[in-house]
Amino acid sequence: MGNKSVKFEMEFDVKSSPGILYDFLTTPSGLAQWFADDVDINEDECTFSWEGAEDVAYIIDSEENVFVRYRWEYQDEEEYFEFRIGKSEITRDTILYITDFAPDYDVEDQKLLWENQVKMLKQQIGG
Repeated sequence: MGNKSVKFEMEFDVKSSPGILYDFLTTPSGLAQWFADDVDINEDECTFSWEGAEDVAYIIDSEENVFVRYRWEYQDEEEYFEFRIGKSEITRDTILYITDFAPDYDVEDQKLLWENQVKMLKQQIGG
């Protein structure tokens, strides 16, 4: 692929139980409320649609209410994007950790994109 991607991580407080958040991260109806316009999941193959454009990702690992890891069709083997659910030791709030990969020059843009997506997620959850 030429341009090596770098891994980056972000974390967000989400006012939600892990179970409800997990549904928003793994079900077609949940994902369609904040991540894509339309989502179709067939076993481990997920088709995401945005304004007519489609991208396919595969669920490569998951543990209910803990994390889900996806890999885009076009990503290298060692790349993925992951949603992990944690708890703040101090506030007991639910924390969403997002891990993703992007080329060096694109990391800041990707982070902005995730921030906007998560803002929408929080609105949908009501947090």
